[in-house]
Amino acid sequence: MHEPDSLHRTNGMHSGAVLHHLDTARNRASWPTVSAVVPTLNEVENLRWLLPRLSGVDEVVIVDGESGDGTLETVRLLRPDAIIISQAPMGKGAAMRAGFQAATSDVIVAIDADGSMDPKEIDAFVALICCGFDIVKGSRYCVGGGSDDLTLIRRAGNLWLTRLANVLYGVRWTDLCYGYIALRRSAVGRLGLEADGFEIETELCVNAITAGLRIAEVPSHEFDRRSGESKLNARRDGLRVLRTMMRNRRTAPRHVIPRYEPGFEEAG
Repeated sequence: MHEPDSLHRTNGMHSGAVLHHLDTARNRASWPTVSAVVPTLNEVENLRWLLPRLSGVDEVVIVDGESGDGTLETVRLLRPDAIIISQAPMGKGAAMRAGFQAATSDVIVAIDADGSMDPKEIDAFVALICCGFDIVKGSRYCVGGGSDDLTLIRRAGNLWLTRLANVLYGVRWTDLCYGYIALRRSAVGRLGLEADGFEIETELCVNAITAGLRIAEVPSHEFDRRSGESKLNARRDGLRVLRTMMRNRRTAPRHVIPRYEPGFEEAG
């Protein structure tokens, strides 16, 4: 049985060992470079909070779905070194896939633009990558995690889908539908990502299992969206997650070589 590990139980290591690895990695200058991939669609107010807090990453990749609220102008002002990709609003999955292809760092961190994910947690994700994992997924249900945003319906749906994933894929995850994820850039091509919507988070995790990649869970606290309304639809996107799990259990992920897509704009 494939069992992902958490910050409290990382392939036989305790959390203290992980934190020690974090400290020693920084001290010996072996910390990997990190790209933050941020899908955006009319998130100008939230980006004013988020972008200054991404000072610890080496590269910021903004994938924007043709926002009309000044999102790109704010990115250019607050993060003039950011890579900006502007594309039709096809969904979060399409944005993440474009961002993964454009990122150039050793480690890629997917983080939402709405301010619900704390950038201070990035180091914990990257530390587990340094410990040998290929993918690190945040969990709101590990000890130390939590959520201020989940409704009763979304919480119940996520719990049911997580349990189903555990049965179908022989894992022991505590949280399935959460998009705070770090991964090695070298692993992107092995994931065969094709999803356009919110189901991209599930596709990434289950394809990693069938591709034989090592996955860890780390506690994460989800805050309320700082402003605006979520684009997620619990019923529609829950069905997409279900279909993704069922389909991908029968089909091995197609190997995709990451590449730059023409037409992206590098701000600055």
